[in-house]
Amino acid sequence: MEALLEVVMRRADMAATQPAQVSGLLRLSGGANMESWLFRYGDQRFVLRRAPSAEWIATRPLDMGGEAELIRRAFAAGVAAPDVVAELNPEDGLGIGFVMRCLPGSADPEAALGHDPQRAAILAEDLAQAMARIHALDTAGLGFLPRLDPAEGVEGLARQFADAGGDRPLIALGLAWLRRHLPPPADPVVVHGDFRIGNLMVDQGRLSGVIDWELAHLGDGHEDLAYGCMTVWRFGRLGQQAFGLTDVESLARAYHAAGGEAFDPARFRFWLVYRTVWWALGCLSMGQDWRSGTDRSLERVVVGRRCAEQELDLLLLLESEAPEAERARPLPAAPAPAPASNGEPSAAEILTAVSEWLASTVKHTLAKDETLVRERWELAVARNALGIVQRELAGRSDPADKALADDLLAGRQTLATPGLLADLRARALSTLSADMPKYPALAAARLLWERH
Repeated sequence: MEALLEVVMRRADMAATQPAQVSGLLRLSGGANMESWLFRYGDQRFVLRRAPSAEWIATRPLDMGGEAELIRRAFAAGVAAPDVVAELNPEDGLGIGFVMRCLPGSADPEAALGHDPQRAAILAEDLAQAMARIHALDTAGLGFLPRLDPAEGVEGLARQFADAGGDRPLIALGLAWLRRHLPPPADPVVVHGDFRIGNLMVDQGRLSGVIDWELAHLGDGHEDLAYGCMTVWRFGRLGQQAFGLTDVESLARAYHAAGGEAFDPARFRFWLVYRTVWWALGCLSMGQDWRSGTDRSLERVVVGRRCAEQELDLLLLLESEAPEAERARPLPAAPAPAPASNGEPSAAEILTAVSEWLASTVKHTLAKDETLVRERWELAVARNALGIVQRELAGRSDPADKALADDLLAGRQTLATPGLLADLRARALSTLSADMPKYPALAAARLLWERH
């Protein structure tokens, strides 16, 4: 792979009198969709960004050539974005993608969120300014970008829901709400589409660049504002709704001061619910990607079980619209736990033993080589997968209920239906406890709901 990259870099570095060599090739961790490879060319660092397969990229509204072109335009317009230096050709033998200069800093959430409140507020202002600059990009000549109309987007989500079985009541609840709360049309701007902690490079507490532009489109700038405020992208900083850094009001003021439009709370709430439904369905689609062979990575099936996170978040977003009596109704009684076995080890116990072995033996082996960053991350994913299976064997309630989902979509049942909110709360707690018990919002929701 290094030899193939050298050909690409020498093509891009036409002015060099002495071609350099590629070294230090390293697969980076993370990235639910694209692959990222860090390498050196001479004394400079670069990142290869490429699609996992041609079949996968063919399903995307924006191809990688369009993504590279948009990043170039953003970089030229003064947006903190990477400098794209080369695009891959079929004859390069490296797949589909492009090479960009490596930005300083890290995309690790701890690099962004592990600061005192004053530095966090400064970083939030950096993000607000970057969003405002992206939304101010000239849309002329950007006809290759897909356009997201709210009504069309909601119906697209509804079709995706139906294709996934149409049987998750909490997603149906969100879709029904979206259909009732469509915002008026907004002047289209360039929307990054994945502007959140984890896709933002941070260096010494300041924003150094915005990466991962694969979901960019033309639409409502409030979508970017809302997306980074989703609970999942706060990485445990539940009290700081805006990117885990500050409050929404402060973010909105900074965005407006940087040239962004005036904040509209109704549009913000619509997009917050929309993107929560969108990501719930996106998680479900990961499992289908694995089944179809488009991407057989272990991460796909594990992310597929993160749908329960978004279902919990949806209910927390929408339950305020239920009557007070329903919000105060206690949870239904939980089933009694199964008695512990004193006989042969159960399947769940065997999985626990395998996970502990991986943690002690394999982790120790990987720790000896500092370059195995991706492998250590995949080990964590594998242990997570074993835990999911272990908890399912111990007793996971089925989150599917097609009849209830149909009723919610049709409006035959709502949050005013006696006992429905309590039932949905219990379902959300049960499913998420089995699938992703460490999700930070789970403990907060349990504390809130179980006190009634």
